[in-house]
Amino acid sequence: MDRFIGTSLARRGFLIGGAATGVMLLPGCAGMGGFSMVEAIQRLLTISAQRAFARLTAPGGFWDSEVARFDLPELFSGGGTIRSLLTSTLFRTQLQRQLNLLAERGAERAAPVVYDAVRSASIGDAVGIVRGGRTAATTFLRNQMGSALINAMIPGLSDALRVASDPVLGQAIRALSGVDLGSVAQAVAIRADNSIWYQIGAEETAIRANPQSTNDPLLIGVFKIL
Repeated sequence: MDRFIGTSLARRGFLIGGAATGVMLLPGCAGMGGFSMVEAIQRLLTISAQRAFARLTAPGGFWDSEVARFDLPELFSGGGTIRSLLTSTLFRTQLQRQLNLLAERGAERAAPVVYDAVRSASIGDAVGIVRGGRTAATTFLRNQMGSALINAMIPGLSDALRVASDPVLGQAIRALSGVDLGSVAQAVAIRADNSIWYQIGAEETAIRANPQSTNDPLLIGVFKIL
């Protein structure tokens, strides 16, 4: 096996990982390859998440992202006063922008939860994920985490709503008859959850297309070979 791996390395010229591991990801080397594939998935998800949260927690992160910007939560689609307010395109756009800005606070709470999940994820079919679609790793992690990000974001969003001073946001919340701040925070968290995963998926897609951008020898080797 070692002779086979060495010959394949020389033939392809692709080195994966550091000199300490020197593991080649080739069919038929499931033991060593499986271990390296798991590490590759963890690195792929970590870098994708880092890039995504760097964008989303920056000022205007959600609003400025074509992938992450979200529309008004369904909570704001009720009748009465809020419906009257939303007949104004200007008011609706301003409210949408304020909720997207608010989501940045939620993303700050979500980031460490994602990083912890990547480190502790049980990755059974790493080869399948590596060979999967453009967002296969992101989809895998999201399925494993379920509603964890929503739950992590709600407290931070609730706190942000309590101190929010934007008049449009305040007027809209007051128009939601019988709705408390916790419900508004949950509605925004659900939208932000989708947006975060969309952004992580977009970053994964970009890494798969250009693994050299990561400067990570393992990822570069994996995606050049496959």
